Amino acid sequence: MNKIILAATMLALLLTAGNVHAEEMIQIKGSDTLINLVQRLAEEYMADNPDTYIAITGGGSGTGIAALINNKTDIANASRGMKSKEVEQAVASGVNPSRVVIAMDGLSVITNGRNPVKRLTLQQVGSIFKGEITNWSQVGGPDLPVTLYGRQSNSGTFVFFRDAVLKGEYSAKMNRMNGNAQIVEALKQDESGIGYVGVGYVKDARGINVLELASRKGAPYASPLDSAAVKSGKYPIARPLNQFINGKPEGAVRDFIEFELSPAGQRIVEEEGFFPIPNEYEQLNEQAGL
Repeated sequence: MNKIILAATMLALLLTAGNVHAEEMIQIKGSDTLINLVQRLAEEYMADNPDTYIAITGGGSGTGIAALINNKTDIANASRGMKSKEVEQAVASGVNPSRVVIAMDGLSVITNGRNPVKRLTLQQVGSIFKGEITNWSQVGGPDLPVTLYGRQSNSGTFVFFRDAVLKGEYSAKMNRMNGNAQIVEALKQDESGIGYVGVGYVKDARGINVLELASRKGAPYASPLDSAAVKSGKYPIARPLNQFINGKPEGAVRDFIEFELSPAGQRIVEEEGFFPIPNEYEQLNEQAGL
């Protein structure tokens, strides 16, 4: 995040000084899960398109969607879909929200590397985060109280995990962190902890366990690190990572999104630890005019 803020500050100074003449400026705001990936995509794109500048900020999916609704951004990064109320607000503001899927995520449940529990069902994960299971001994682990780490309510990951896994409300005792990286770092230090992050944040992480999950008792377990399991749906909390725009993209915005969806862009998606989009979402992107 500091790198992104610094880059944006340096760019602003250069523009103010008149040393850089940007023909196109693209504003992107939203999801913390997507921020590192889209920053990398933007860097690669700008290297080949020096007259286009892309400013990226985080704040969560809700922040990005609100910015799109209020015409404060060109692209909203979102790790969840838009709510019907948000769509209504957008239309009332003269914005026609259009969805593009740029990657797939295997939302990962992680623990400290010293925790012997390696597998859980979705029901067990949901019960843990609702505060119904409070000790690791209840799921075959040590006699150790469970410490919960999650995201803030403006996070699309917070919303997706609550709706897809908990199907209820989080425990009031959950530590609400500002981003994926903070959760990973907390879990490295806390032997009692459990959290959830985008798969791109665990690919090369050390000192943590990435749990295998099953959709129900008796169902096969799968890892979010398994590309085939994520694409096929065998891994039970796979999700698309989205960008929302106003109507059909044009100009530099269209060109950048086409780069994200190109073979070169999708290779970057894989290098950042996420997964390329399957055919079903390619068809959805075509409906968005891409």
